[in-house]
Amino acid sequence: QVQLVESGGGLVQAGDSLRLSCAASGRTFSSYAVGWFRQAPGKDREFVSCINLSGSSTNYADSVKGRFTISRDNAKNTVYLRLKSLKPGETAVYYCAARRFLSCTGSGEYDYWGQGTQVTVSS
Repeated sequence: QVQLVESGGGLVQAGDSLRLSCAASGRTFSSYAVGWFRQAPGKDREFVSCINLSGSSTNYADSVKGRFTISRDNAKNTVYLRLKSLKPGETAVYYCAARRFLSCTGSGEYDYWGQGTQVTVSS
């Protein structure tokens, strides 16, 4: 069992940056690939980024490539998502998710989900 807690969201202006954190319970966090997703009001959940067990492989949605950076610190049981040059259309609840696989995926096939952290980008 893994419990995930996101933090770091908030209200920012367009062009600003944020760093989201996904803290996991349990001693086997390094056995889980982790993904970040977001859901805006009235829209479907969408993939943002993911990272494999060791952090050696990452994937990004085309819309965030070059602006968002995912990383992990397995010693701290935490995955980070650095958001730069935020746009108003990226206002959403951001969720992290974990799955016990070597690799991550942009699909929603994850076993555990956090409660989400709100990111609001004003114009």
